[in-house]
Amino acid sequence: MHIGVPAETRPYETRVAATPETVKKYVSQGHKVTIQSGAGTGASFTDEAFAAAGAELVDAQTAFGADLVLKVQSPTDSELPMLKRGATLIGMLDPFNSENALKLATAGVTAFALEAAPRTTRAQSLDVLSSQANIAGYKAVLLGATLYPRFMPMLMTAAGTVKAARVLILGAGVAGLQAIATAKRLGAVIEASDVRPAVKEQIESLGAKFLDVPYGTDEERDAAQGVGGYARPMPASWLTRQGALVHERAKQADIVISTALIPGRPAPTLISVETVQAMKPGSVLIDLAAGRGPEYEGQRGGNCPLTEADKVVTKFGVQIVGYTNLASMVPSDASSLYARNLLDFLKLIVTKEGALNIDLADDIVAATLLARDGAVTRKA
Repeated sequence: MHIGVPAETRPYETRVAATPETVKKYVSQGHKVTIQSGAGTGASFTDEAFAAAGAELVDAQTAFGADLVLKVQSPTDSELPMLKRGATLIGMLDPFNSENALKLATAGVTAFALEAAPRTTRAQSLDVLSSQANIAGYKAVLLGATLYPRFMPMLMTAAGTVKAARVLILGAGVAGLQAIATAKRLGAVIEASDVRPAVKEQIESLGAKFLDVPYGTDEERDAAQGVGGYARPMPASWLTRQGALVHERAKQADIVISTALIPGRPAPTLISVETVQAMKPGSVLIDLAAGRGPEYEGQRGGNCPLTEADKVVTKFGVQIVGYTNLASMVPSDASSLYARNLLDFLKLIVTKEGALNIDLADDIVAATLLARDGAVTRKA
């Protein structure tokens, strides 16, 4: 099979969908691999390394013209016409964006959106959300440490003692747990909150204090269990109590990292404008939900309404970081993990003989299939 890997052209995107490691494996399986020249430059993978692994260096038209195209993000409007009808496209294709899904269907490709893979043990090796969120959580802490005008760890010096930074982490999914672990390594004092009671043990095992918001009704308790590995929207009564607790803890924090996202819905508001006003001057807020929250004053914020996508802004003396692609700030490892996710997914749809075999009886294949035969196959 002809596998093509185009360069990513969307703003702030430095990752690539294949690495010399995975190219070598594709070639050993009998596939022809063509990679757009320069596709790996942003992730420090040279054309020479890809060529040594067995790939052919080509232009964008040839890479997009392959039977099977591997991408990080969905093709742009200018790239879509380069895909040939009947080709298979695999990547992070934003499955909840119905407009984009329709464009892919109209282009006549069979499209798989890997973000839609079920959160099951069997799907762990191809879970792109987890592999990239892990990196985002790590990078969020480093950004916070860079912008925070003081030390992270406690230091005892001849000139006096420096107190450890206090870090508040909201949301204890993959990104949140990695943020806890990274902040702990840097010597911070950490508190963390999540709607799901099951993560309390994980939070505490990493060295953070769990902020417990008791459940007042069975409705609140049921919603907190989540579904499919994700948190569910919580009732207003619980959110009010959580907001009050977060407000008090954020006032004491030096760095706040919010990671709360719900697939297919706007990100919940966890840090209100009033909370930012109450935070200490010089404190830092890293909002991993930037650009995906409710609209506020003409633009979409994140877990905080004041967040501005892909910008660092200062509001009421607080630096608010709204970078939307933190994984691309660690492009080599992000690409390596993502490329392995793709490699494992291909095992489900490509036979040992190199033929495409889409088995809809497979729960992972069925869940990720976004478009086929000119129609959208997955509801947003």
